[in-house]
Amino acid sequence: MILVTGAAGFIGSVLLAELNKLGREDIIIVDQLKDSSKWQNLKNKRFIDYFQIDEIFEEKNLPLLKRVNQIYHLGANSSTLEEDMDLLWENNVRFSQQIFNFATQNNVDLVYASSAATYGAGDKGYNDSHQSIKDLIPLNRYAFSKHFFDQWVLNQPRQPNRWLGLKFFNVYGPNEYHKGGMRSMVKQAFEQIQEHHSIRLFKSYLSNFSDGEQARDFIYVKDVSKIMVRMMESNHNIDNGIYNLGTGKARSFNDLGKAVFKACGEAEKFEYIEMPSKLKKAYQYFTQANMDKFNQAFPFTSFHSLEEGIEDYIKNFLMKDDPYL
Repeated sequence: MILVTGAAGFIGSVLLAELNKLGREDIIIVDQLKDSSKWQNLKNKRFIDYFQIDEIFEEKNLPLLKRVNQIYHLGANSSTLEEDMDLLWENNVRFSQQIFNFATQNNVDLVYASSAATYGAGDKGYNDSHQSIKDLIPLNRYAFSKHFFDQWVLNQPRQPNRWLGLKFFNVYGPNEYHKGGMRSMVKQAFEQIQEHHSIRLFKSYLSNFSDGEQARDFIYVKDVSKIMVRMMESNHNIDNGIYNLGTGKARSFNDLGKAVFKACGEAEKFEYIEMPSKLKKAYQYFTQANMDKFNQAFPFTSFHSLEEGIEDYIKNFLMKDDPYL
């Protein structure tokens, strides 16, 4: 049996679809729906039961939990603009520690979500060796919460038989619609084209980056979900540890915009706008996953190119009456 936290969220719901496609329906999901539109991410999915975060470890649910042999822990407060550190700590650290300890005590395989935001400004590189990870300096509260948990995991004397922490880079794709200002730039660019027939990008404030040439390692959510299942199910002797999960190739926001214009069938028109002052000190100008450790374990892994992923996302989801995967 499988437990998926954050299953109604962006990456979690696409993972759920991938597991269903592979014939897995013996799944318990955990999330917080409240009045969010996230419930729509679940409408075509198959699972056994849904629990809220604060009830999953209640004694009455333990018999069901004891049947779990795999956990995908994707639930978190993922807003890089969140200022309530206590909220972040409760959701991203304390709950994650509960999940990790349960997996350790019950010999359950665990994959959990970390973040490339932990790399901060990138001045220390994007190397996922455990020694390098200890030296990182996050730029915001969200990244700090994720970084703390990574370090906490590495320091535990007891760990699950198999555990993998995945530092997601810039994930985009269907089912991110509830994320508000945290939606990917692909979704935001699509909306801007529909409304203004143009795309607005932040100006650069560094002399070595032209406007719109700030770059990210963009990875399509369908690739992320398939890779997570592959890593969990793999018969490879993959070492436990923390791994980068990007494509290993940075692309500029201008490249992204051009791909969105093409998929929409619109002429290119860019506007470069001022960056909000509160973002300037916490803005990453360049991210690119060092995928050496991953590629050693899983050579010849293929990813959608940025253009392929954007075309699929826009034409097969955003332009449809029902955009949900």
